[in-house]
Amino acid sequence: MTVSAELPESLGRLSTMARAELFQGPTLLEPMPNLTKVCGGGQLFIKRDDCIPLAFGGNKVRQLEFYLGEAAAQKADTVLITGAVQSNFVRLAAAGARKLGMDCHIQLEERVPKTDPNYRQSGNVLLDRLLGATLHSYPEGEDEAGADRNLHAIAERLTAEGRRPFIIPLSPGHKPFGALGYVVAAHEMLAQIADQGLPVGEVVVASGSGNTHAGLLFGLRALGSPMTVTGVCVRRDADQQRPRIRDRCAEIAALLEVDNPVQDDDVVVTDAYLAPGYGQSSETSLEAIMLCAQSEALLLDPTYTAKAMAGFLDRARKSKSGDALVFMHTGGLPAIFAYQNELNAALDARDGA
Repeated sequence: MTVSAELPESLGRLSTMARAELFQGPTLLEPMPNLTKVCGGGQLFIKRDDCIPLAFGGNKVRQLEFYLGEAAAQKADTVLITGAVQSNFVRLAAAGARKLGMDCHIQLEERVPKTDPNYRQSGNVLLDRLLGATLHSYPEGEDEAGADRNLHAIAERLTAEGRRPFIIPLSPGHKPFGALGYVVAAHEMLAQIADQGLPVGEVVVASGSGNTHAGLLFGLRALGSPMTVTGVCVRRDADQQRPRIRDRCAEIAALLEVDNPVQDDDVVVTDAYLAPGYGQSSETSLEAIMLCAQSEALLLDPTYTAKAMAGFLDRARKSKSGDALVFMHTGGLPAIFAYQNELNAALDARDGA
């Protein structure tokens, strides 16, 4: 997919931003008829960013097109990124870097209290290694500024060796290149909704770093859409996540040199599905995984999309027959294998084993 020259002026400098093309789009916007029947409310649809064809895909591919575009513009030869042990972002950063002929250094943070060998060695960790990334560890899990400082220390060592590193930062306060991918996605999704004549009033998305949630919300408002964007908190509670999304929208506006179209009451978040915490499964998230697999052959990951889907299902059950709701599937499927013990236990309990 390329950034269209037809993007409206309300999106400012978006069409001029440096961008590395990592996939051809758009991703599909599909109906979910079986899940619609189960929920008994409005029509349910899904935006299939889980099907982006780069190293198991997911929402981070859209974000990385702009980060890696900036890296290429700076003539970087090495990308540095930090994330949880089972981070989808770091896996796709390694994939995107390889596709562009760059090396990748990954810093894995201890965000989730798991010693299970599947979690430590399978899923995204296995893919990181297959992609040839250099792995580093960081002992903290809730220290964004410290994790970024450690990335800078690694970058300084690489620079001393004659490399040209580019850092993808974790903490807020940096240019939100990643969010631009979902400003573009908003434009893409609105075109699909119009083509299909769908009465979509709400889209539900996992809200973690905030780039996907904020980019989508900013894009919709900049394009004149009043559609509700409900962010399901997957890492922080609503009181922490709400200002993060507001700030990210303001940063997008500054980067694109436009007025911020997002108002405070546009930022809708819920932490009703967050417990017991980041990267930890719950009864409702496991139920969502099994229901979606067995009604739509739709696979979800335990960390992000299962919790977001639990929220989506509750919204769907409360919707009216004339409504249409969209679930933004952000991918993360390799984590299924990292959580296989929990998933097997849930399946055994369901089957009475």
